This record gives sequence, C-alpha cells and structure tokens, in this order.
Amino acid sequence: MKPVYYPELDETLYTGVLENGLTVAVVPRRGFTKKMAYFVTDYGSIHTDFVLEGKEYHAPAGVAHYLEHKMFDMPGDRDVSAEFAALGAMVNAFTSYDMTAYYFSCTEHFRQCLKLLLEFVSTPYFTEESVEKERGIIDQEIGMNQDAPDSVVFENLMQAMYCSHPIRVPILGSSESIRQITPQTLYHCHRAFYTPGNMLLCVVGDVDPQGVEDMARQVLGTERREVGVKLRPWHETMHCPVPEVTGAMEVAMPMFNMAFKCEPLKTGEASIRMEMVADLAAEALFGESSELYLRLYEQGLIDSSFGGGFETVDGCAMLLCSGDSDDPEAVREAIEAQAEKLARRGIPEEDFLRMKRSALGRRIRDLDSFDSTCFRLCAYHFSGFDYFRFPEVYRSIESGEIRAFLSRVVRPQRCGLSVITPVSKEEGV
Repeated sequence: MKPVYYPELDETLYTGVLENGLTVAVVPRRGFTKKMAYFVTDYGSIHTDFVLEGKEYHAPAGVAHYLEHKMFDMPGDRDVSAEFAALGAMVNAFTSYDMTAYYFSCTEHFRQCLKLLLEFVSTPYFTEESVEKERGIIDQEIGMNQDAPDSVVFENLMQAMYCSHPIRVPILGSSESIRQITPQTLYHCHRAFYTPGNMLLCVVGDVDPQGVEDMARQVLGTERREVGVKLRPWHETMHCPVPEVTGAMEVAMPMFNMAFKCEPLKTGEASIRMEMVADLAAEALFGESSELYLRLYEQGLIDSSFGGGFETVDGCAMLLCSGDSDDPEAVREAIEAQAEKLARRGIPEEDFLRMKRSALGRRIRDLDSFDSTCFRLCAYHFSGFDYFRFPEVYRSIESGEIRAFLSRVVRPQRCGLSVITPVSKEEGV
C-alpha cells in the first residue's frame, strides 16, 4: 500500500487497489485502542435504474435501504449483530441518497471483526420468507417517517423543487414501492453494486495497513467483476417549479426548510472546490456569526434551531437552511436581500479570512472523530478527491468566488420553501 503523509494534519493515509478493483484506505493512529472500519458501496436510494451485463433494470424505490436491512441475514440463521456483540464490537449501517455504508467499531478482536464485516456484506442471502418479514418492518419505519415533521418538511421541499431527480423520492421508498421488492430484485442490485470495483474499505485506528489489505484479499478474492452502469435520466433546470409548499402537523410552531437550487457537482478537485466555496457562502450568508443571523435572531424571526449549509447528492445540489419561525416568508426575503448585498459589496477581507480559518479549523477538529474521518474519506473518494487535501483547497479560495456564488445561486426563481404549520384546534377535531 502507498503511504502519503499530510504534515498540516499530521496524518498518514495508506491506499491501494486490489486485483478485484476494491480500494483500501487506512489511517493508522498509533496508541489508540479504538478501531473503526467502513465498508461502503457507491450506491444509494437514487440509483434504481442501471444496466448490468447488457440488460436494463428498473428497481422499485426504496430497494437500496431494503437491501441494507437484508444484508444482515446470513445462511445458517447466523445473527451478524450477535456475532459482533460477542467480539465486543458495535456494528451498524446506513443508506443515503447516493451511498450505503456498513461499519463497526471495536477495541479488541479487530481482525475477526474486519473479516466478519467483509464476509456478511459480500454474502447475499435472501429468501421469500425473510424478505416478506422485512416488508412489515420497513413499512412501519416508513409510517414513522411520515409522522416525523423534520422528515416531512424536507421531503415536501424535494418534491416541490425537483421534477425528475429521484431525490424527490424518500430514501425508504413508499408502502407501495417496497411491495414490489423480491429476493431476485435484491440479488440483481447486490450483483450490480456490491462488487469490489464499486466499493471502498476504510479503516482508522492502530492497525497494520498491509494486514487490512491482506484480509480484504483473503475474504473477497481477486476476481474483478462487472459493475452496474447507473442510468441518470434526470433533467432539471435551475428554476424551482413549485416555490412554496405547506402542510399541517402536530408541531408547537411553524417549521420550515428552504433551499436554492445549484448546478450539480461532477467529480474531481474543481467540484470539491465549488463545494467548499458554497460552504463558505453559507457561513457568510446565514452562519451563527453572520450579520443576518444576529439580526433575524434579535427580531425574533429565528431561534437557535436555525442553521444551514450546502448539500450535494449525485446529480443535484442546493444551499439549504431550516428552523422554526412564525414568519418563514420574511426569513426568505431577508436571506435573498442579504445575499444580494454581499454579492454587490463583497465580504470585508478581515471577515473573510476569519471565516476561512474557522471553517478550516472545524474540518480539522472533525478528524478527531474516527467515524467522521471514515465517512468523509469514503464520500470524497467517490467524488474523485483525496479528502486530506482539503486545507490547500480552502487556502486557495478567494472572496470573489463567494460573491459570484451568491449572485448566481440565491435568486427567487431558484428558491423553494416548505413549511409545516401547527394543526389548528378545528383541524384536530
């Protein structure tokens, strides 16, 4: 494995690509007892359409999340979670719009835990009975999601802002779509995307990088297999077709999500640079120390729940903020006016440099978390960027880039607003 040292972070990253196509990344941290491993596939809820071995597939919504649940089943009625617990380890998984991750943390028995992680994620085992049983469990999860205001306000916004991109479809799918999922559906998706050439194994802790690579080769073999080709028939303009959507739920006061559509990022350094520019623009516009945040807080238009940032998903991106407010429309108007002001006048150099130092410091401190380090290395790997190079990118960003971003993106025609209001007494009767 090839080591690269990053003096500003005092980190060394070992990377290698196995014969089967799997990328292995290891960050040794000597003297720590905790060890963490992420085994991740570049496949999420939005990737329902794909081509494999010359055949086109169109999977039901929610299949990536369903597959994540079922991967914990093993032949012989083995209980993966119990086996990790017996080794003193914690295991979990998550599905996002464009990634699925399986991970564990432990202090002992690292090799056994790593072998078990690689083994269960690479072993598809789906029966009619187990798939049907899981349907009820996930249906309950969907129902809970539909009763959660935080989820509903965001999903309403995505459906309003996007016409064709599958971000408008909940990660869990719907009660109707998951009824179309069969064992064969799961086998097809696993074969397409749970192949080493579409995956990354990332480990952080006091471990031997070569030993990690050897274990991956031992469990997964050396054969390189075909990866499914994702179909992306998503054609979106930067215009928001439905500027505002409202709903009513059992909440104490109105809550909102607001977003401005951005051009989707591609891969490589130029796109990561744009992401970091957008992060700084969000900080300048409505970060906790910004002029706008303080003014809105003093006026009582927002409270401590307010916050935001730049969000990216394969094929779309947005500047997003959320919070509780009795007048979300006034918050939107204030944000648009402040963005216009910053784009016109610029950001004072002293403020801009302070903001960059603060953002860089937060990212560096974030590396103290093993979990965050693994997650970011994985996410940025699939975007074609070595995450540990972020300090040099931040340092090279100039204030004019922030102005240009705000001028282009924060426009009324790009804005979508989703509001959840309290159910009135009359409605509740």
